[in-house]
Amino acid sequence: MKIGELAQRTGLAPSRIRFYERIGLLKTVERQENGYRSYPDDAVLALKLIAAGQRAGFSLDELRGLLPGDLASWEHDVLLDTLRRKVQDIAALQAQLAQNKADLVELMAQIEAKPQDMDCAANARRVLSEMRLPEADETPSTRRARRRL
Repeated sequence: MKIGELAQRTGLAPSRIRFYERIGLLKTVERQENGYRSYPDDAVLALKLIAAGQRAGFSLDELRGLLPGDLASWEHDVLLDTLRRKVQDIAALQAQLAQNKADLVELMAQIEAKPQDMDCAANARRVLSEMRLPEADETPSTRRARRRL
C-alpha cells in the first residue's frame, strides 16, 4: 500500500510515518521503481504499536529497542520485563507527583494562614522562614522522613 492509504488506516500523518521510517522504527518499507514507498499490511500494526507505546509513555528510543524488525519474532520475556519496568517507572512518577502535590498544598495552607495584621511581604518572609528546604545532599526519601519528625 502507498503512504496515503497507510496514513488513512492508522490515523497518522504521512510526515509522521516518514519520520518513523527515517529513525528506524518502521523497517518494512520497500521502494517501487518510481520511488514511491510501498508498505506491507504489517506496517499498519507496527504503526499502531508505536502510537500505543508513545501513549503509554515509551520514548521513541525505548520503542526502537523494543520493537522487533519482524513482528512475528517478539521476545516474550524481554517484552514482559520492559513492560514491568515501565509500570515501575510510572508508579515512581506517580509517587513523586503525589509528593509534589502535597508540598504545594502545604505551601498554600501556610500562605493562606497569614495573620490579619501582616502584610504580604512579611507573610512571605514568615512562610519562607518556616519552610524546610532540602539540604544540598539530601535525597527525596530523607527529606520526607525529616518532614515527618
